[in-house]
Amino acid sequence: MFTGIVSDIGEITAVEPRGDLRVTIRTGFDLSTVDIGASIACSGVCLTVVEKAADSFAVDVSGETVSRAAPGQWTVGLRLNLERALKVGDELGGHIVTGHVDGVGRVERAAAEGGSTHLSVAAPPSVAPYLAAKGSVTVDGVSLTVNAVEDRGDETLFHLNIIPHTAAVTTLGHLKAGDCVNLEIDILARYLSRMEAYRARR
Repeated sequence: MFTGIVSDIGEITAVEPRGDLRVTIRTGFDLSTVDIGASIACSGVCLTVVEKAADSFAVDVSGETVSRAAPGQWTVGLRLNLERALKVGDELGGHIVTGHVDGVGRVERAAAEGGSTHLSVAAPPSVAPYLAAKGSVTVDGVSLTVNAVEDRGDETLFHLNIIPHTAAVTTLGHLKAGDCVNLEIDILARYLSRMEAYRARR
């Protein structure tokens, strides 16, 4: 379980096919406090630490995970938003995040507005029903508030405001039109959808 509050930006330093992908990620985390088997969210994907060194850790990325994450995510040199798993008693600064990608969005527009950055993201049909103005969404592992939602025929756009602090401490400040991002819907919206679907069948 995570909160969507990024605590480090890591960088992929090696990708090795071993049936699954063994991905090595350089980090500023104090890895003496990270156990083998611990969970770390990597740009919104919950992964298990299987090896570690002084300044890096390795994870195994399954074919299923590769297929669900943004294209090109597991590439040497790519920077990732990192968050360690939530501990009992930690401050819940964002919202409850599971680290499971629900769909891949596409940045339609990234433009400076005042001191912030306005992002417009196209959501896939599987994610669109769960987006609401002032609701929560996770983009590449970052907990954000949706400013507005536009349904345009078969396409749904949602709008985000990225403040300078968020742009500086995550990878979101470097997004541009055409980039793909991992999306996770609010877990409350997921349960509400299930309850509504169940009620409709009775």
